[in-house]
Amino acid sequence: MTGPLVLIEPYADRLGGHHQRTLVALAQARPGSLVVAPRGIAREAVAALREAGAQLVTAPAGHQAAVLLAASRVAAGLSRAGLRVFRSHRRPRFLRRVPHQITLIARCLAEASALRTARRLESGAEAVVILSASEALHGAAALLGGLPHLRFVHEQVTTEGAAVRFLGRLARRGERLATAVCPTWAVGDRFTAAFPDLPVVVRAFAVDDGRRLTDAEREGGRTAFGIPTGQAAVCLVGGWWPYKGIGVVDAALLLLKEPLHLVVTGVPLDEAVLARWRDLPNVRLHTVPGPVSESVLRLVYAAADAALVTRHPGVGKESGLVMDAARLGVPLVVSDHDPGLTARLSGRAWALAFAAGDPDALAEALHNVIRQPPERPGIDTPHLLGMWSAARQADFLARTFASLRTEKSPC
Repeated sequence: MTGPLVLIEPYADRLGGHHQRTLVALAQARPGSLVVAPRGIAREAVAALREAGAQLVTAPAGHQAAVLLAASRVAAGLSRAGLRVFRSHRRPRFLRRVPHQITLIARCLAEASALRTARRLESGAEAVVILSASEALHGAAALLGGLPHLRFVHEQVTTEGAAVRFLGRLARRGERLATAVCPTWAVGDRFTAAFPDLPVVVRAFAVDDGRRLTDAEREGGRTAFGIPTGQAAVCLVGGWWPYKGIGVVDAALLLLKEPLHLVVTGVPLDEAVLARWRDLPNVRLHTVPGPVSESVLRLVYAAADAALVTRHPGVGKESGLVMDAARLGVPLVVSDHDPGLTARLSGRAWALAFAAGDPDALAEALHNVIRQPPERPGIDTPHLLGMWSAARQADFLARTFASLRTEKSPC
């Protein structure tokens, strides 16, 4: 299997993140692939995709695709307006949920448009994959798009309301045209409970590009942030989303008894919290406004003795930050929020686990980094976490799609 793929990435316009990195890696593994990005493609990724010989499509092809994308944009606008109107906590809960339900419809229509575009342009692709698919209306996207495909569903965030469930039932026959790919068993189990009739396979989304940090990069990273040799540094990467438990970090930093350099980058960040950290006696804070390019992100990781990953208990989706650390060769300070991940990391000298939600446990782990930085993870670490090379990932997608393709499109 060496033929091109159809790779649909609704978030290709966003700088940074492992969704963009995986898109580029898969396109490089399968030259000539068709990349469909309804919102455009970040400039950093465009050059790499063109070097891979990918065909880049950022506009709908054909009348049907154009109508679907226009409808998606209208729905997205209604959702944004609804969020402004209904965001007050004094509003009834069902009203606050309405904009999110409209968002699910908007995403479905955008996916259908991309599938229509791919159907018009692709010829002989070995797999059609939506790399960042919506968590709802799977059958509707397949029916409206008229093309069998694989759907990477990264998490189950928005619960379907009655109206969306009704639309899903109307399009139930379209589910035979799709297979969901979930990055962890926790996400897969939740998905199966919500959509028992839709086939699901579990496969890590991130891929190993084999580009571990070099000693020269590590030296350059510390120089860039002015971190002297022998002083400990930890990086905190990614936006401060509700599931990340930044409050635990906030409380733990207050408990530090020895100096620590903390390199922070991501979007969004809380400037009030950052200002508070700058005033702490044992924190040397370095901030990099985000979003950042891949080269800057490597610099941040290179400067650190360990990457800090903290989430609330029960968050079981794939951590792009953990995968980043594994592929780059950066030790981890990680909460035990996910039993499956914790089991895989158990006994690894390069992974310091602490109890999720416990500032004292995190402070102890940070003191351990300060006193004795952990050893770097070995080259086999990505495989330990279920990560494969881009070539192996492309082969897996092609095999999975081949088994799906036995069903013919009704459109």
